[in-house]
Amino acid sequence: MKKVIIIGTTGSGKTTLASQIANTLKIKHIQLDQLFWKPHWGESTDDEFFEKIKKEIENGNWVIDGNYKRTNHLTWHQADTVIWIDLPKWLTLYQNFTRSLIRALKKENLWGHEGINESFRRMFSKDSVTLWMFKTYDSNRIEYFKRMQNPEYQNINFIHLKSRKEIRNFVSNLSHSQYN
Repeated sequence: MKKVIIIGTTGSGKTTLASQIANTLKIKHIQLDQLFWKPHWGESTDDEFFEKIKKEIENGNWVIDGNYKRTNHLTWHQADTVIWIDLPKWLTLYQNFTRSLIRALKKENLWGHEGINESFRRMFSKDSVTLWMFKTYDSNRIEYFKRMQNPEYQNINFIHLKSRKEIRNFVSNLSHSQYN
């Protein structure tokens, strides 16, 4: 595992797992959300976003977390491993809600950008990440299954993690030689 992409529905634990992999394997952790978002919830144009990604992946090994389909042409052909975190909807909902609640209480800026934070108002608005999770959960699962079967990606080792226990077991085995 040298170039890893982690996919999964919002709140599934992509960033947490990516951080654990990066720390264990001593590789760069790239958060697509950090590259996409600008201060005060500004959005990068595709050209800006793609340039940031190209710069991050051009040298060395990495683990990327994020679900930006429009970036696949930049990252998927370089990846040797894709890890899909596919937790049950109820668990993803719980993780989403608790993460949003903690972030709203702490009022912390996300991804190091000024003015990007969760708020109680945002938690219950049309921009809620929990609402986004509900809207995209089923369609994401269909899309990820299709990608796993796509001959274009036959060179990629797909790892499908379906429970917290499977994630814990995967992380505990990271330091073994099979992943280095």
